[in-house]
Amino acid sequence: MTGARSLAAVIALLEGLRGLVPLTAGGAAARFSAHGWAPGGKPRNGVETSWDKDGVSAWIQTFGDGTVHVSFAVWIRDVDASGYFDDLDAVYEQGERVLDGFLPEIQGSALAGHLVTAERTAADEDEFIEVAKWAIDGRILTAGVIQQDTDLPVMVVVTLEQPGPQP
Repeated sequence: MTGARSLAAVIALLEGLRGLVPLTAGGAAARFSAHGWAPGGKPRNGVETSWDKDGVSAWIQTFGDGTVHVSFAVWIRDVDASGYFDDLDAVYEQGERVLDGFLPEIQGSALAGHLVTAERTAADEDEFIEVAKWAIDGRILTAGVIQQDTDLPVMVVVTLEQPGPQP
């Protein structure tokens, strides 16, 4: 399970990132460093993109259209050597319980006054086992349970997305 310290570290960083307008990879990396996250040694275009703190891993991704994602893995359950779980539904339920415990932390934080519930898209329904999504100052904040492929771990992730400039 994810500890209170790790959730607090994620919330504190999300609150710090909210003030970056626009959210850039360099600005996000500076916030990670200022909040005491350890760099993971994966710089891209001169910016550290992988971070860790209190058992939480985080990444900064920049896409060709200028979109920036800052993502956190707040809970991970690896698959066994065969690539399968004995009871995949039980693992999904465990991830959903972790997510259910994390959502009140987001909704009770300083971010709460800025969150507007956003509609789930068909892509969200395909990608996530369970998901909550908000708009926050022109950005999208998503928290959900995900397994991107059958041989990859089940994770509870939180992503703050700054859409790229619109033409």
